[in-house]
Amino acid sequence: MAFASSIRRLLSASASPSPTLRSQIFSSRLYSTLTSPKLFVSGLSRLTTDEKLKEAFSPFGQIVEAKVAVDRVSRRSKGFGFVTYTTIEEAEKAREGMNAKFLDGWVIFVDPAKPREQRPPPAPEPSETGFKINKTVGWCG
Repeated sequence: MAFASSIRRLLSASASPSPTLRSQIFSSRLYSTLTSPKLFVSGLSRLTTDEKLKEAFSPFGQIVEAKVAVDRVSRRSKGFGFVTYTTIEEAEKAREGMNAKFLDGWVIFVDPAKPREQRPPPAPEPSETGFKINKTVGWCG
């Protein structure tokens, strides 16, 4: 019963938000959620290049780097990239201006870039015979 009343209270509050709630919502939009000037861009076309990405994001400020992640073998785009601006304010303008827009016929999404996490080194695989297996040559003792 308490669950139903809390749902009812939330629904009635969302239908007519109070002035304080409305001011909190609008004031939160004024403050940036970005902590660095680097943006993650997803949904890129396979034909998008570094130059096209830089050209699309350049109206929002001075770009330090625009990089599309590419496959090592085929050299084609993996469908995401990174754009780095000189200031956080420029990055915020670009995020608001380019999020859910078309680039090379695809809808792109712009989010804050997260720092790269360090991966632990791979653990050696034990073998049944006690020999270390070299996957490129065969086995070695």
